[in-house]
Amino acid sequence: MTTHKEALFLRSDELAGLAEPAEYVDSVREGYRQRGEGAPAEPRTKLPNADPPGFFTGYLAILPDTGAMGTYTYGAGFGAQDAHFMLSLFDAESGEPLALMDGASMNPFKTGAVGAVGIDALAREDASTLSIIGSGAQARGQLRAATTVRDFDRIDVYSPTKEHRENFAAEMNDALDATVAAVASSAAAVEGSDVVVTATNASQPVFDGDLLEEGTHVTAMGQYDADVREVDAETVERATYVPDLRARTETDAGAFIQAREEGVVGDDHVHAELGEVVAGVEPGRTSDDEITLFDSGGTAIETVAAAHMLYERAVERDLGEPLEFAPASQALTGK
Repeated sequence: MTTHKEALFLRSDELAGLAEPAEYVDSVREGYRQRGEGAPAEPRTKLPNADPPGFFTGYLAILPDTGAMGTYTYGAGFGAQDAHFMLSLFDAESGEPLALMDGASMNPFKTGAVGAVGIDALAREDASTLSIIGSGAQARGQLRAATTVRDFDRIDVYSPTKEHRENFAAEMNDALDATVAAVASSAAAVEGSDVVVTATNASQPVFDGDLLEEGTHVTAMGQYDADVREVDAETVERATYVPDLRARTETDAGAFIQAREEGVVGDDHVHAELGEVVAGVEPGRTSDDEITLFDSGGTAIETVAAAHMLYERAVERDLGEPLEFAPASQALTGK
């Protein structure tokens, strides 16, 4: 591919309107296909800090067919009690830097996209009802992406604050073709749903796994700490379990780790990585009455895939500010 002598610095507001949810989904699906065929990726490394309280985290991936590799890092908490996302993108053929991006605006879109890829790979083809637990920015991203891969007639939303769930439902009802309604409990949301999406910051399960009906698909995307889980051991046990990266079951896939500690499942309960299903290396759903669970803790696969798509759009539109990075051969020798 064509390389550039100068990388680009791309601001969050420049990236915000460059792609639609369906385009994020397409690029992320392609990224996971490459992972399923052996593309390198590692789960996040998370460094907690006690004083001031916060954490610094990052993860990386190489997508050879896309021709890109990158790392996504962010700090959360600390003195500002906020989070900042920094994304570095490199050319996978030359190794040269392509871009340094402010990853804030793309975060819900790329995370929503991988949730949708999970739904597309594992949910029943005729799925028509969806429930979402959560009503923040990530829930919006999940819902907008999910509606690009299935034709949902009804969407139920639950979050603990009545005003939040009602405002979210009204907003999404205007934005989507499906009927979106707020419901008064997570149980009401889960019962009768073909697809259940959790997009919360909860540390304990947000619904009872006994309530899942046969044939339901669950995407859990708010659990990326060994001590945190949005779904209970019953859900993990009943489901065909598919994580974004298998290695996360040893580090931060809290629902699986805790279910294993409780003796409910063993290591062999991991059916396949999402990429293996997308690439056709392993089967996804094999029957209409099967319960499936996609554990989406976040990887650089979706980040690099989406970032490269946005980078190409930015180059076409002549966006960004040029940055120069000295190669090591020059910097280390002083020539």
